[in-house]
Amino acid sequence: MRILWITNLLFPEAQILLTRQGELKSSGGWMTASAETLLRTPGINLTIATVSHLVKHLTEIQGQNIKYFILPYGQGNKIYNKEYEPYFKRIYNSSQPDVVHIHGTEFTQGLAYVNACGNRNVIVSIQGMKSVIANYYCAGISLWERIRYITFRDLFKGGIGYEAKAYAKQGKNEIELLRKVNHVIGRTSWDRAHAWIINNDITYHHCNETLRPEFYQSNKWDYKKCQKHSIFLSQAWYPLKGAHQVFKAISYLIDQYPDIEIRIAGNDITQYASFRGIAHYSTYGRYLKHLISKTGLAHKITFLGSLSTQNMIDEYLRCNVFICPSSIENSPNSLGEAQILGTPCIASYAGGIPDLMKGDEEHLFRFEDIEMLADCIHKVFDSTDTQVSMIASAMERHDPERNRKQLLDIYNLIIGA
Repeated sequence: MRILWITNLLFPEAQILLTRQGELKSSGGWMTASAETLLRTPGINLTIATVSHLVKHLTEIQGQNIKYFILPYGQGNKIYNKEYEPYFKRIYNSSQPDVVHIHGTEFTQGLAYVNACGNRNVIVSIQGMKSVIANYYCAGISLWERIRYITFRDLFKGGIGYEAKAYAKQGKNEIELLRKVNHVIGRTSWDRAHAWIINNDITYHHCNETLRPEFYQSNKWDYKKCQKHSIFLSQAWYPLKGAHQVFKAISYLIDQYPDIEIRIAGNDITQYASFRGIAHYSTYGRYLKHLISKTGLAHKITFLGSLSTQNMIDEYLRCNVFICPSSIENSPNSLGEAQILGTPCIASYAGGIPDLMKGDEEHLFRFEDIEMLADCIHKVFDSTDTQVSMIASAMERHDPERNRKQLLDIYNLIIGA
């Protein structure tokens, strides 16, 4: 079976082959893990096409087991880029795929493929949905706060409200793509509902995602070994991830837990160390800085910078609780990662998240209800020997072999094999 994947990210192997820098590793994220699992099937021929700044013309690269076509970024893929269409015609003619799998609707290269080559044997995986996310992007932050904390950078770039409008604009291309295809892959009741609303005639296929292999092989969380009263967040880069709601909730808990701490993966967006840093200092970063000062959290928050897979595992195992506080989300892999390690989890009742929390509903909270979030944290901190384990359900959901078989069944159904 000849399969063409169209992705939003350049695979690590392709980047190393292009730049001649770095060392090839066996894994590089959940999508790489899924590709490696798929390639275990005899007779699979996988080609991957994506967009990159690293090339100036359509570039073909042969990896160990995958052929890559790298399209030049050009005018970009956030708005519709007609320049991609002739590239995809060349890719189609070269690879002659039996099935074309577009990973994600957020960027426009998938739409360019359909416009250039048609929708025959095309299936689209839903990751996030910008057309929906736009409505929740500013959640928990008032218009006055978005104006009050605007920065030099955002005076020119437009700030949080402008970012939400940009999501909505990109979402129009997403809607056009979903209306033009006949098949979609999803994972939650949320993405199924929104796919159906956009295209009543679309055929919906369910297939879960495979996580990075290190998470299946790791040791499991142990209450006796965790840092008591510590919280881990997988990111706080932009508002819909909800870090501001956690900061607000923690203000209710400081007196009861004076040793409380929050550790956050990613760079510290609340600070800038140079004049150049001012040019990247966002309204959201300044707003978080205000909350940190207002709630007395200055010495209780640590931004950890970029984390490797093993670093992430270490943080999941170290913390007392992992929180996924997003205003909207489909099926966050960070939540699956935490669950598969046995880390206690708290999550917002938003998007597809409730589907991942079945069996642990008592640790769901409404995004707006920071008092309920505070109570959930309090309950986890005080549960010294009755922690809820989601390992079994997470292992079933993210079972690599099961997901491989499901995906192949979908491909075979589409091509009529």
